[in-house]
Amino acid sequence: MWFRSRKPAPIRSLVGEGTVLRGGLTFVDGLRIDGEVHGDVTAAGAGSLLVVGEKARICGKVKAGHVIINGAVSGPVQADELLELQPKARVVGEVSYTLLEMHQGATVDGELRPLKSEDRPPLKLAASNPA
Repeated sequence: MWFRSRKPAPIRSLVGEGTVLRGGLTFVDGLRIDGEVHGDVTAAGAGSLLVVGEKARICGKVKAGHVIINGAVSGPVQADELLELQPKARVVGEVSYTLLEMHQGATVDGELRPLKSEDRPPLKLAASNPA
């Protein structure tokens, strides 16, 4: 089976290392955070990309289509399309996702909940199939 890869949203905004932002942040397309955000980070529109760099810290709710985390997030995270938790990711809070990729070393202190679970067929384990 072939999968169509969609071109990722361009990163048009940056919260640079050493920057501290207090208050909510709404973005379109792509955003990279390497500094600190004390407030909610929310994408406006579908097809968005949020990259949380290794030294980044977010204290607040995170919501975007494709979320890549390699820093620290304290608050709920929702990825409507794909959530990538890279090796240095540290998340404290509930995590909601459609697809999840979690690398060795990433930590989540909270509940993992798939989105739209009612639309998915029940999980069938290969080991439970009769031989």
